[in-house]
Amino acid sequence: MIGLLINQKEVKEMEYLVKREMEEILLDIDDSRIDHIVKKAMEERYKILFQLLKRIAPPAECTKYIRTKSVKV
Repeated sequence: MIGLLINQKEVKEMEYLVKREMEEILLDIDDSRIDHIVKKAMEERYKILFQLLKRIAPPAECTKYIRTKSVKV
């Protein structure tokens, strides 16, 4: 485990970056032109980013990014 000490401004910046990356993944994961292997990697990345978001963002913000259906890749 690694500890990290950051101020509130840095937390907001991290939250913004993580949300932006997650939104990009959500847009790309629905693209039928993308190979299923790539989509699987995108799903894994999304899970990691969501775990990070849960640590830095308020719960109300996190609920917007919960995936409701499992995407078959």
